[in-house]
Amino acid sequence: MASAINKGPTRPMTMIQALRSAMDIMLERDSNVVVFGQDVGYFGGVFRCTEGLQAKYGKSRVFDTPISEGGIVGAAVGMGAYGLRPVVEIQFADYFYPASDQIVSEAARLRYRSVGEFTAPLTIRMPCGGGIYGGQTHSQSPEALFTHVSGLRTVMPSNPYDAKGLLIASIENDDPVIFLEPKRLYNGPFDGHHDRPIVPWSKHPLGEVPEGYYTVPLESASVFRKGAALTVLTYGTMVFVSEAAAQETGIDAEIIDLRSIWPLDLDAIVKSVKKTGRCVVVHEATRTSGFGAELIALVQEHCFYHLETPIERVTGWDTPYPHAQEWAYFPGPGRVGAAFKRAMED
Repeated sequence: MASAINKGPTRPMTMIQALRSAMDIMLERDSNVVVFGQDVGYFGGVFRCTEGLQAKYGKSRVFDTPISEGGIVGAAVGMGAYGLRPVVEIQFADYFYPASDQIVSEAARLRYRSVGEFTAPLTIRMPCGGGIYGGQTHSQSPEALFTHVSGLRTVMPSNPYDAKGLLIASIENDDPVIFLEPKRLYNGPFDGHHDRPIVPWSKHPLGEVPEGYYTVPLESASVFRKGAALTVLTYGTMVFVSEAAAQETGIDAEIIDLRSIWPLDLDAIVKSVKKTGRCVVVHEATRTSGFGAELIALVQEHCFYHLETPIERVTGWDTPYPHAQEWAYFPGPGRVGAAFKRAMED
């Protein structure tokens, strides 16, 4: 993982605590930072990511909004254009659709349309993915939709350290950032073998997070697990599922945690695939037109003559998100491990 800036004392943090710490630090460092969204003020957000921030910084810096995603993002675009750095929360990623025109037509295009006179330095936080039996209205993984839009950055951390550093980097960035937060990773590590996190972050090395300011560079992937047999390209919760699959199969997989989904760290991908000669792509979102398709195309373009076997892809289903069958919908270590084995066939 990237080195921290101004490293100080560390302490165990969940991803929620790490995200809250990032916003706390930026609210204190920069008077132009404001945090707002549905229930983020007094209530502290549906997942309590902003708990205590309004009491500390006041209602003019951390405040609640009406239930209007288009209004939330539209206001943030205007604020950003005139010098503020809004950090807004869309309560669930599934709810971004009413704000899609403001995100695509306004935030993403403002720099280009104004010939650089205005920017939209806003960060849009969205809990994404499954894990709460929320079904198709609370569990979607829409990252591929954002990567198609020029002018947007799309980020998804897999652990508390990266979550804090990436969020600070996003807030400081002058471009609009879609910051996706996997709900299954909010309150503890997901070891990939089980339906729920079973080990407190305090007992997991990824949970040690610097208390002070630091950044993790955007556009920078991480080698989550070194290996020589095959390359796994993944992000978010699927990082831990892929790790579990490697453990269960005994295959020496190198797991690349993209972290920044777009723009992409293509150099890290190409370096790993050229080394291993085999590639498996894993994501929770639906298969058709998922971001895995873009990853496969890029690997084919840049690593074709190094590939020993066809690229494998493991994803969610091409169906509406199922309530009752949520854990069958998720790619698990069984499905991912089977793809590893196929990739190892000569």
